[in-house]
Amino acid sequence: MDDTAALAELLRESRRAVIFTGAGMSTESGIPDFRSPGGIWSRMQPIAFQDYLSDAGARRLSWQRRLEMEETWNTVAPNAGHRAVADLVARGKASHVITQNIDGLHQQSGVPDEKLVELHGSTRYAKCLDCETRMEISGILAHFTAHGDAPDCAQCGGLVKTATISFGQPMPETEMARAKAAAKACDLMLVLGSSLVVYPAAGFPLLAKRSGARLAIVNREETPLDGFADLVINTEIGPIMGSVIGGIDAL
Repeated sequence: MDDTAALAELLRESRRAVIFTGAGMSTESGIPDFRSPGGIWSRMQPIAFQDYLSDAGARRLSWQRRLEMEETWNTVAPNAGHRAVADLVARGKASHVITQNIDGLHQQSGVPDEKLVELHGSTRYAKCLDCETRMEISGILAHFTAHGDAPDCAQCGGLVKTATISFGQPMPETEMARAKAAAKACDLMLVLGSSLVVYPAAGFPLLAKRSGARLAIVNREETPLDGFADLVINTEIGPIMGSVIGGIDAL
């Protein structure tokens, strides 16, 4: 049995799969990888959460970087891998999509918010760090362009930040609890495009495996959890997942 058929059979036999996605899912849409050699973080240091809180210069730099990425965020679109994931959710094959990505492409592909767990937040909107009021990115960037800094929260005067999780920032408790519950309840954990080296997020596939689920990993390179997996496929995500959807129908 080839890799496509093997993965299609795992999904066909599953009654409650969870899909875990990482940066490799979105690089196929043209979004740069942050951590790989040549990625964004090899060219510029990430801004730590404590620096954002204490240093106005760090906040300005953070928003300048966000402004420079706006064209990318406005032009990228879901790829075949995203569409395959949305298809599996729509069929009822996948109960949840747990993602490390901040790009919002799973929502654009049709995954409902109640099925999506964004462990590292989203760059598509901003939040007040005090009262958690949500604000649209367009207004924040317009203010930054005009004044050179982001506005304070209109509700409480608190600091405003993109709704992403920075280095040193606590992980979102609600999303972590949702991911833990989904991982423990699934019968198949399908990892797509994650190096599985960033914790605590990378612990959820192993939690699923230890809770009795099968584990399948599709990633271009090896991962530290390959030895625990029932199936490992080293390839691009979009083409194989498109074939897998057809394979499920054929089985």
